[in-house]
Amino acid sequence: MDMGLAGLKVLVTAGAGGIGLEVARAFVEEGARVHVCDVDRAALGTLPEGITGTEADVASRDDVARLFAEAHDALAGLDVLINNAGIAGPTGRVEEINPEDWDRCLDICITGQFNCVRLAVPLLRRSANPSIVNLSSVAGRFGFPLRTPYAAAKWAVIGFTKSLSRELGADGIRVNAVLPGIVAGDRQRRVLEAKAQQRGLSFAETEAAAFAAASIKDYVTARQLADQILFLASPRGRTISGQALAVDGDLQMLI
Repeated sequence: MDMGLAGLKVLVTAGAGGIGLEVARAFVEEGARVHVCDVDRAALGTLPEGITGTEADVASRDDVARLFAEAHDALAGLDVLINNAGIAGPTGRVEEINPEDWDRCLDICITGQFNCVRLAVPLLRRSANPSIVNLSSVAGRFGFPLRTPYAAAKWAVIGFTKSLSRELGADGIRVNAVLPGIVAGDRQRRVLEAKAQQRGLSFAETEAAAFAAASIKDYVTARQLADQILFLASPRGRTISGQALAVDGDLQMLI
């Protein structure tokens, strides 16, 4: 299927590994031009052919300004912004959480998206197919005990997305959020391990409990998320905006 993505100019934050890298690769496969940022200098040095990169922390406005200058040099414009950067944040009871860990989680997961959007919008207004996709989480739909900083940030991403959709609709810029469920990978394993330790359970028990409230009891893959994002950014998704789209196996709660 031709997704109509050939030649699109795409910026993916945290795009040198994990979900971000899979998204970047998927866009390149469809003929798009892709620039990424990441804090991992070593990973940026191993980017696949066709992807350019900038070392940048989205929580730093100076870094983001440099990112957009370098992305503009590489792409000569912008059609799609993928706000993928995020961290898991601390695991623990709210009274035990270090305030600096709270601040860092929100600085990256939500303020980092604002930092990028405010510079992207003037560029997107010049595009014939402008789109923003913000990565939220199923933690943006449910209460998430022991993960309050992460959940607070991901709920905020949905509010940010829906507000942007209304604000930018007159410019033809569509804005959506994708909500991953339990995603295969090292980060999810670390989260489950931390919860297991906090609750005095085994990893297997914690993993089984996490999937107990899902209809499809399997991990989401990064490629599934990339496929959803590509559709939203393509001309085929031209009337989809303001949506919070879950890719989660029909999770009904988080433990």
